[in-house]
Formats: sequence, structure tokens, C-alpha cells
Amino acid sequence: MTAILIGVQGDRRALAWCAAMVLVAALRLLSARAWRRDPAARDRTGFWSVIGCCGTFAAGLALGGGAAWLWPASETWQLFWVFLVGGMCAGAAGLHHAHLPAVLAFILPAGLPLVARYALEGSERGLAAAAMILVFLGALTLSACRSSREFAANLRLRLSLAQQAQALDAANQRLREEMARHRATEESLRQAQKMEAVGQLTGGIAHDFNNLLTVVLGSLALLRKRLPEGDERAARLLENALQGAQRGAALTQRLLAFGRRQVLNPALVELPKLVQGMADLLRGALGAGTHLRCDFPPGLPPVHVDANQLELALLNLVANARDAMPRGGEVAISAEERQVMRGEPGGLPPGPYVVLSVADAGEGMDEAVLAQAMEPFFTTKGVGKGTGLGLPMVHGFAAQSGGRFTLHSARGVGTVAELWLPRAGAVPAGRPEPQAAPLPATRRGTVLLVDDDPLVLASTAAMLEDLGHVAVEAASGPAAIELLRGGVQADLVITDFAMPGMTGLQLAEAVRRIRPGLPVLLATGYAEVQEAVLPGVPRLPKPFEQAALARAVAECLSGAGAAPG
Repeated sequence: MTAILIGVQGDRRALAWCAAMVLVAALRLLSARAWRRDPAARDRTGFWSVIGCCGTFAAGLALGGGAAWLWPASETWQLFWVFLVGGMCAGAAGLHHAHLPAVLAFILPAGLPLVARYALEGSERGLAAAAMILVFLGALTLSACRSSREFAANLRLRLSLAQQAQALDAANQRLREEMARHRATEESLRQAQKMEAVGQLTGGIAHDFNNLLTVVLGSLALLRKRLPEGDERAARLLENALQGAQRGAALTQRLLAFGRRQVLNPALVELPKLVQGMADLLRGALGAGTHLRCDFPPGLPPVHVDANQLELALLNLVANARDAMPRGGEVAISAEERQVMRGEPGGLPPGPYVVLSVADAGEGMDEAVLAQAMEPFFTTKGVGKGTGLGLPMVHGFAAQSGGRFTLHSARGVGTVAELWLPRAGAVPAGRPEPQAAPLPATRRGTVLLVDDDPLVLASTAAMLEDLGHVAVEAASGPAAIELLRGGVQADLVITDFAMPGMTGLQLAEAVRRIRPGLPVLLATGYAEVQEAVLPGVPRLPKPFEQAALARAVAECLSGAGAAPG
């Protein structure tokens, strides 16, 4: 436009107008760069909005004011100015449609000077042109308003969609996490159900084995008494058979421990004293190449567990630690008191516990082996070197004692076995050590023997008769009641617990009604009896040997069996 004004009309003022337009454009460019470099531009949108509107106002005023100042006399060039300004206004409306104040800041100062210039002519043509320019500016303003509203609506919609997408992604993430937790819970439930099913199976098998081993042990004991002297080969074979039966009895106890069906006799146990008392046994189990270290804090509270089963569990853990270190090393036994808070994972009720730890620096276990370590019959040892019942036994013992058993291991680092045991109350100072009760004098008597297994019945009757007692056999609880009502003068009733039709406890209750004061001895290996046993009904754990049977019968016949079992 400057070139046209100078070349056609010879108006040198166009150079000043061109310089003003370039200056305004330069200032707008500098302000745009300053906005881009402002780190706080998002927080200063109001300030930069004003700067932007000032820039467009200056550009529009320079364009419209320049047109009015350089207004040519020729109608042709006047129309050229009008079309130029109108095109720039239309371009500004399209470029700045998202920001209505910027559109108005340009088109009004650009178009109104032309309106004023035409209106000042006073002619009909000038007034008509002014009116047309006003209509054009109004149309641009309405169009810009509509475009601005649509842009704002679209922007709000896009922001809403983005927020909804973020919310959906967050919901999907929560759903994935919930599904992962659900799968983990299902896997834990399946594992617990599998362990429970196997535990019930092994517990039932162990009960049957108890009966069989009772027969075997009793028969071998009687046979050893009748073995002719001097037959060393027969004596050696008999001893081998007895040792095999005793090992079978120990294995059965492990099965019952895993199935949580062993009979426990919990009492106050001080861990430092218990470990110190079996230190020689533990060192012997470790061998010469492995060192045993014990670390117990002073004032460690006692625990409430079965001491014999705890010793067996500790011996199993120490043996496993030894096997994990074929080149030798150190096994550390320690204990500390810990508190379980409400809601903590692990399944333990809230309260105080004492954690007995057995740590080794052996080969360790990877995740796959660690996941199977406490499954019954799983072992990494060679054939004939492990039954796969050591850790399951410890697990079952801990659970039955009201605690839990955990393993922490990593390949090449070692293993830490933790036995969580319920803490007991403080032990009174100077508490005397319990003394074993002397065996009371044995007197002969008539024993009513009740068992649904004919082999157990015959073997136990033979052991009683060998001890000098008279054995009266009954194959069921109702049969025993009929014998008592029929006049059998029994001095003692020995009954099995698990019998069809009438359990041993039900029989004991019936005996008390029929013959008050008649002692009843419950021969069983079932842990279910632990909670349901009647006061004054002692127990004889199966499998039992003749010596244990003799002591139990002597205590009952002498009145010692009247103490609660």
C-alpha cells in the first residue's frame, strides 16, 4: 500500500505510516516472545491478555488511522483502502476468534476511522458507505462472538473429556489392582483349601497308623519278653523292628502335627532355658563343621506352647539349616518380642508374640522353591534323605499353638525361619522347677477295654494281662455299657475316642451316670479331644508302649488319674 500511495499519488506521508506499522508489528513480536519465555505465564493470563489486546488495538488503530490520514481523493483508491481494511478485519476475526476482546480491539479501531471519514463527507454516497461499513463491522462482531462461544464450548468439552479420560484411566488402574488382589486372594484361598484338605487326609491316615503302630509296638514288646535268651540274631531283628515302629510313630506325629490334629499340652516355656537345655542335642545335629550361636535378650517373656513339640520343631529347623550349608557355617538362634496390630497382614490376632528365629547363611531358596517349601512331602533332598514333613510339621504346630510360621529366603543369601508364638504372662520369680511324679504302687485290677479296632483291642488286652490285670474286651461304647449294667465289676475303663455310634467322651459321660467314681482313661491321638475332654478324664496318647500303658493304668487305679486331663 505504501508503494501504491507513493508511486501513484506521490504521497510521501505513506513512509511515516509504513514506519508506524512496522514499529507496532515489532512491539507485538517482542511481547509474544516475552510471553513465551515467562515461566509464570499460566499464572499471569490476565496480564498477558491485556498486553495482547493492546497490541491488536495498536495494529488496528495504525491501520484504520493511517487510512483516514492518507485518504485519497480518487474513489477507486478509496475503495481499495476499504477493501484492504475490511480484509484485514476479516482476517483478524478469523485469527483471533478464540479471544473476543482481541477481535474487537482490532476491528473497531481499524474500521471506525473509515466510517468517520465517509460520514464527514456529508453526501448520500458517503453516508451509505459509512452505514455499509458499520453493518460489516457488526457482522464481523457477531460472527466473532459466536466463534468465541463455540471455541469456549469445545475447549470445555475437550477439558472435560480429558478429565474423564484421566478418571477412567485411574478407575481402570484401580480395577486392575483390585483384580490382582482378588487373584492373590483366590490363590491364597485355594492354597489354604488344599493344605486343609491334605491336612485332613494326613490326619485321618495318621489316626489309622496310630492304631496299627499301637498293635505293632505292643506285640513287639510282649514278644521281646518271651524271646529265648541267647538268640542274638532274633533279638537284633526284634530291636530293628521296634526301632522301625518307633520311627513310624515319630513320622505319624509329624503327620498329625501338619494336620493340626496332634494332642498338645501347652504350658509356660522360657525359650532361653529350653534352647540351653537342648544345646548339646542341637550341636550334635549340626555336626562338627557348623557353629551354633544363641542370642536371647534379657527379660524375654515366656511363651505358652507344648515344650516337647517346640523342641521337635526347633530340631527340624536346625537340621534344615545344617543341610542348607554343606560346607559348614553358622546357625543363629534368636528371639525377640513383637506386637501384632489390628489389621496387619498374616492372619494373626492382635497382641504380643515372641518370634523364635533360626537363621543360616546357606544356599537359600528361590521363589519357586520357597512357595512349595511348606507343602507336605515336598523336599529338595535326595531320595531317602527327607520325608518332606519337617517344615509342614512346624507350620502345623505353630498354627495349632495360636501362632504362625514364616520363611524368608533368597538364592545365595540364606534362610531365616520365624516361629511366631503367643506370649504368656510373666513367670513368677523363684518358681520351682516341676518334678516328675513318682510312679505309684501298682495294684492289680479289672480293666474294661473298649476299642472298635479288633487288633488294637487284642494287643492292648495282651499288654494288660502281661502286667497282671484282668482285661474285659468290648468292641463299642454300647457294648461296654451293657457289660457294666450286666454286673461286670471293672476297676478302670480304657476307651478309644473315635468310635462309630458313640465316642469315647460320650462313653465316659455314660459311665459316670452308671458307675460314679469309676475312672476312665481315654486312649487317643486326636487333638479334637483337647477342647472337648471332660474334667477328670486323663489321656493316653496313641501309639503307646507297654511302659506308658502301665504308668497310666497305675495312676488311674491309685487315684492319680482323677486330676483333670
